[in-house]
Amino acid sequence: MADNLETTTAPGNPRELHLKMQLQGRVTSIDLYGAFVDIGVGQDALVHISKIRKGPINRVEEALSVGDEVTVYVDKIDPRAGRVSLTMIKPLDVSWGDIQAGNVYHGTITRLEAYGLFVEIGAERPGMVHISELAEQHIRHPSELYAVGDHIDVRVVNCDRKKRRIDLALASTGSEAEPDEADVEGMESFTAMEFAMRKAMDSSDSDYYARQRAFRQGRQKQNDVQDDILSRTLRHRRS
Repeated sequence: MADNLETTTAPGNPRELHLKMQLQGRVTSIDLYGAFVDIGVGQDALVHISKIRKGPINRVEEALSVGDEVTVYVDKIDPRAGRVSLTMIKPLDVSWGDIQAGNVYHGTITRLEAYGLFVEIGAERPGMVHISELAEQHIRHPSELYAVGDHIDVRVVNCDRKKRRIDLALASTGSEAEPDEADVEGMESFTAMEFAMRKAMDSSDSDYYARQRAFRQGRQKQNDVQDDILSRTLRHRRS
């Protein structure tokens, strides 16, 4: 997973700043709406109270005092007004606006489920590689090939920002072989079934057990389709 954050000391010139840059600063004053931090650019920058930490905070003094040395990140830059806004919450390495179909990331597997595995790529939440994307041959569980903590290269297939869902596939390292007629025929049936299964899994994490029930109902059909693909492919090649 790439780390886009760059640590530096006071740059001396606001033009040298860029978004997500990590800086060291000193709290110079505190107000109701935030704290001002000297980062060495000629004028203090504001950390809004909502940017001091995750979770609720009623008063800035709960977390900061004048003179504190703090680690901050550049959140916004207004060149015309000469203002810099900071955050003490570490920014995401990958924002939702950065994620596009086709992007390749080096990630870490964080969770294995019967229907696929989840990969941390530095975004707000992990992306999912469906079990059907993991291998050419049929596997019954991702643990047959991978373990939590493994590092893999993945490619973005789809990003649904509204549902906060990232669909991934293994990053391809070479050209893919042209499927034969038997494969194509079986894949059409499998794609329709997979679509129905993914639709059932689109709900929030609170509906996890409902998704599991939907998956179990479709799992046997999936196995039958894949076994049929394999059998017809073998017959096709023998002939």
